[in-house]
Amino acid sequence: MNGILEAIFKRRAVKVFEPVEISEGTREQILNAARHAPSSFNSQPYRFYWVSTADKKGAVAKLCMGQMPAETASALVVAVADIGSLAATSQSQLEWMRGRSEFNEAKIRDYERTAKIGRILFMPGPLGIFGAVKWVVFWLLNLWKVMGMPPLSRQDQFKWATKSTSLACENLMIAAEALGINTCPMEGFDGHRLSKYLGLSARYHEIVMVIAMGKKSQTYVEPPQWRRPLHATVTIL
Repeated sequence: MNGILEAIFKRRAVKVFEPVEISEGTREQILNAARHAPSSFNSQPYRFYWVSTADKKGAVAKLCMGQMPAETASALVVAVADIGSLAATSQSQLEWMRGRSEFNEAKIRDYERTAKIGRILFMPGPLGIFGAVKWVVFWLLNLWKVMGMPPLSRQDQFKWATKSTSLACENLMIAAEALGINTCPMEGFDGHRLSKYLGLSARYHEIVMVIAMGKKSQTYVEPPQWRRPLHATVTIL
């Protein structure tokens, strides 16, 4: 079986881990896999906090309500949707393009234009006024042309960023599995206190999930896995 498919089918949410160390090299590979996930406008609207020191891991595990995966994990990864990073990310990509011979001035100008359009589309504006203007404009455009609706509010922005963050988390978990590290994604945590502990801004950051990582305990017995059959999940048109 293809190695990637094997990692996908083998991955399970492990509830109890052995106390083992995850090497720096393995950590780098896992996080690199996460940041290679796709995102619209290549905006990469997320941040990852790798928590592995005993005191900090204990504090974060407590804010994950003391769940067994969090308590026994070798490391905890806090995945955060970050809508405040768009301008800095596009600027970094622009500087990268300027330093490479593959991109001429025309391509660089085209990227600048696309990035600017992206920032305008995703900007809610003060008091949500710009969001209301966008709604009217796109509603009128939809009367005569098929066109989606961009994020209109800050909550819409977080919803959009959460999709990209989730894609990156899946990359992270599959990479970990391929490297012999088991994982358990968790949604059970005190978001307010954990955000405060990490120094996050409620205006720009929202925690999507916490991923416990380590080696499955030899004492942990996985229950049989059930998934809906393909015909109940997929519609072929």
